[in-house]
Amino acid sequence: MSMLPETFADDVINQSARIQFETFLDEHRRGLNASLDGLTEEQARRRLVPSRTTLLGLVKHATFVEKVWFDEAITRRSRADIGIPATPDESFILDDHDTIASIQKAYAEACEASRQAAAPLGLDDLVLGNRRGPLPLRWVYLHMLRELAQHCGHADILREQVTRETAP
Repeated sequence: MSMLPETFADDVINQSARIQFETFLDEHRRGLNASLDGLTEEQARRRLVPSRTTLLGLVKHATFVEKVWFDEAITRRSRADIGIPATPDESFILDDHDTIASIQKAYAEACEASRQAAAPLGLDDLVLGNRRGPLPLRWVYLHMLRELAQHCGHADILREQVTRETAP
């Protein structure tokens, strides 16, 4: 079960752009984290495509993405200082100690840290710690929405394949 807060896009139609961005981000975060709900550890780790993409790996990668955009980009700390891989591809690698519970917890904690890091910033405030140079928080939110939407789609397809394989 997801530990992220319940929000719904329809509830924010007449709210500010900031609230809309955050609501849509949280819905995607919640959906991606919930893609692991009810699976076995083996199902969550099952590789169905040639890449390193698995359901568990997708959520682990999303944790990396949160830390890149809301820690590295905002605080300007290095990936080594944050304790994340140097490259996105490496962020999909699963360790023996990675479990559904541990990855979901790490992702929920990263999402909460992201909310807190962005809270004092305005949408037009610049984050300075990205390789592209200064970027407005608005751009970061849009990028994150694009990335999470893509990964939610991947997760939907992988989950359908995994659960169909075990259905009677």
